[in-house]
Amino acid sequence: MRHIAAVIFDIGNVLFPWHPRILYERLIPDGQVLETFVRDVVSEEWHFQHDAGRDFADTSAELIARYPQHEGLIRLWKPRFGDSVGAPIPGMVPLLEDLAAADVPLFAITNFSHEFWPPFRDAYPTIFAHFRDIVVSGVEKLSKPDPAIYHLALDRFGVAADQAFFIDDRLDNVEGARSVGMTAHQFRDAPTLRAELVAAGLL
Repeated sequence: MRHIAAVIFDIGNVLFPWHPRILYERLIPDGQVLETFVRDVVSEEWHFQHDAGRDFADTSAELIARYPQHEGLIRLWKPRFGDSVGAPIPGMVPLLEDLAAADVPLFAITNFSHEFWPPFRDAYPTIFAHFRDIVVSGVEKLSKPDPAIYHLALDRFGVAADQAFFIDDRLDNVEGARSVGMTAHQFRDAPTLRAELVAAGLL
């Protein structure tokens, strides 16, 4: 059995729920208009450009040119990005605290904009203080599931792939981690994850 020496977390939809709907349902009262806006305007493909390192000034200008009728809502994306993130997922903060108390080295690899990350991180200093280092895709201009971001992170963390336990909600990111030799868990809920960490001898 592998000896797991460190745990590497994803952040969005593992530690915190994230979706554009969390923000825009506060701003668009019509349910059908909301669903269309989230699906077609501030789409996953559009937002992924930020995770890949592009500036909001550029992506928003391009999107406003396509959807000028939604300019006001699009411009709110950056200043109110924090409102697209919900409260910590139940059970996850206690799990982090228990791992930290057990002196398990904690790290993270997150697909996150280089612009949106600092204010979000600074809003939760107690939570992020548990992490020894965090690799942010928008800073590195590398995104999961590209194997390059896992290799970069492992080198920076000083952790061998076969000693890392990686957690992500997306199957493609989990498979990317496995492809470089990490043990990887597709996140569903805190109790299931806790059970796997106990089985790995970490708790």
